[in-house]
Amino acid sequence: MAAYRALASLLVCLVISGCGIRAYEDGELAYAARLLQLSLDSGLGGASNRMKAHKYLAFIHCASGRIQQCRDEFRMALEVDSSFDLRDDETGHPIWGPAFRSVKPKK
Repeated sequence: MAAYRALASLLVCLVISGCGIRAYEDGELAYAARLLQLSLDSGLGGASNRMKAHKYLAFIHCASGRIQQCRDEFRMALEVDSSFDLRDDETGHPIWGPAFRSVKPKK
């Protein structure tokens, strides 16, 4: 029974996270942020999933003018996966590109 609950919890987190990314893509930033944070708070599994949730939360904070929170989310993404980097089309963004570069360790 415990294994079933753990699996159900994981599936709920993945669905919430996926819905959060979809809400972000649909421009519903406040709703997306709530879903993504809820998925992290609920124990979202998988480093890749946690990294993506932090990345999208960073984008949301940057787009909302909360640059410090944006940087904090990028730092958390890097803590989950130190090799995390933005895609080429994301790196050039005028707000989150510089915010990311300010926290990404130099090679």
